[in-house]
Amino acid sequence: MSLLAKHLCKHNNCSSLVNILKKRNLTTNPIVAVEQGKLKGAASKLLDGSEYYSFKGIPYAQPPIRDLRFKAPLPPKSWDGVYEATKHGPVCPQLNTITAKVIEGNEDCLYLNVYTKSLAPSDKLPVMVFIHGGALMSGSGNSDAYGPDFLLQHDVILVTLNYRLEVLGFLNLDIPEVPGNAGMKDQVAALKWVKSNIAKFGGDPDNITLIGESASAAGVTSHMISSMSKGLFNKAIAQSGTVMDDWMRNRDSQARAFRLGKVLGKDTDNPVDLLKFLQSVPATNFAGSTLKIRTFEESNRGGPILFTPIVEKDFGNVEPFLNVDPVNAIASGNVSKIPVLTGYNSLEAIMMIGTIRKKAEFRSKNPDYLVPKEIVFNNVSAEKLKEFGNRIKKFYVGDGEFNDDTIEAQIHMLSDYHYTYSINRFTYLYSKTDQPIYNYVLDYNSDMNLFKKMLKVKHIKGMCHAEDQFYLFSNKSTTDIYKAQENIRNMVYTLTKLWTNFAKTSDPTPDESLGVKWNPYTPSGKEYLHIGEPLRMGHAANSERVEFWNQLFRDAGLPHVISSKNN
Repeated sequence: MSLLAKHLCKHNNCSSLVNILKKRNLTTNPIVAVEQGKLKGAASKLLDGSEYYSFKGIPYAQPPIRDLRFKAPLPPKSWDGVYEATKHGPVCPQLNTITAKVIEGNEDCLYLNVYTKSLAPSDKLPVMVFIHGGALMSGSGNSDAYGPDFLLQHDVILVTLNYRLEVLGFLNLDIPEVPGNAGMKDQVAALKWVKSNIAKFGGDPDNITLIGESASAAGVTSHMISSMSKGLFNKAIAQSGTVMDDWMRNRDSQARAFRLGKVLGKDTDNPVDLLKFLQSVPATNFAGSTLKIRTFEESNRGGPILFTPIVEKDFGNVEPFLNVDPVNAIASGNVSKIPVLTGYNSLEAIMMIGTIRKKAEFRSKNPDYLVPKEIVFNNVSAEKLKEFGNRIKKFYVGDGEFNDDTIEAQIHMLSDYHYTYSINRFTYLYSKTDQPIYNYVLDYNSDMNLFKKMLKVKHIKGMCHAEDQFYLFSNKSTTDIYKAQENIRNMVYTLTKLWTNFAKTSDPTPDESLGVKWNPYTPSGKEYLHIGEPLRMGHAANSERVEFWNQLFRDAGLPHVISSKNN
């Protein structure tokens, strides 16, 4: 209790004062009773000076260790006494994809964090559950990257979480014990915990928005398809990714597991024997396995993600996370019909500048490796693949080559390949349901675009992949910039206001306070919001480039593309 509170207690009813302080969210060490026991959190201040509570490192499942490695998570156990929830739990073992260093972490990493300005169940604050990106290979929900300051200013609850990554989270042996998707089932377990407990933190369990960026945006849209996730969230925000993205395409996952075993010292074609061996390997040995076991095809076509969600085999007594083809599910409306907000940054593939330069000569000589996996998996002939590859090259660089003179054209090409087309395609197909879907292109350049600065390409106009995160979440890298520059504070406010409006009302612009009305996407109008200075509505984002890829998919005989007609 503060010195002021102690002084007041001498002259007033102290118990009454404590109640007043609790109502004003000034309790120093808040205690919340959840289903598993009591949690002790901490009180902190946001950048705007307002108070909030944090509860960090809350276990939402049993540790997936020893015999539980690679398997679906089990519900968390109860505890006696008061659980200290003032520090983040361990991060999952991983390879840092920026520094290329192994982060040891701990397999016991299934923890989540809750940030709230109220603990009164009657307040029923909207809940935003954020799943971190990182190519399903790296990252955590910790506040060193995903601080709550920017979002909580709008009176919502933020939940962040860890889930198992790469091999530990997405190994598939095609047997009932390890059917795949363990990392996605971790996320389901976290959503179940939130649904059951968030009211104790002042949240509304019937108003939960699931948010993801990049690979986790693809995960969010996977949750929309999964029967396992049904009813656990009410809205979805998918930033720079959907389940239809080419880098989410996965097959031959059991063969990949056998290659992994061989690299680690077990050459076998028996999945049960392989499971026993892999459960004995130190967890850190799995970090970066993707880079160690890629085939030539996997290294040169598509994104650098091999361990991803898969369509599981039917084992009868094993509940699958995903058991239908995602594209067919979305096209047929076999999804959770909820309000959706989705879009992408204006020049995503700036993030790939190193790979663009490294592979320029190879791609010039072998443009057929620019053909998406979805087309390749459709049994298109080698001759046709060569034709498609040459069409792609011609569209972006004309008679030129992939070299330093055509860097920006290559960035546009890979932005479209990995993000622009698939997100527009997803938006079009989902708009056929009876639920609103809001589409955007985020295009803002400032000192907060830290990845462009790190990559030494600040001169290229456009927002790089993952730079949207700097405007939604506070962290040590952005706080000083945010405090110093009013234009950045204004953009942070605008973006977080749009996102939290959507979480609150299913409409990002329920009033005219931001000076624009963001209308949902329709098949005829293809509406989208250009998020920059100023905000403005548009139609058919990147239409010429989207139609190029659309025609390529048509010519490959693939169904479920964007109709060129106004319907």
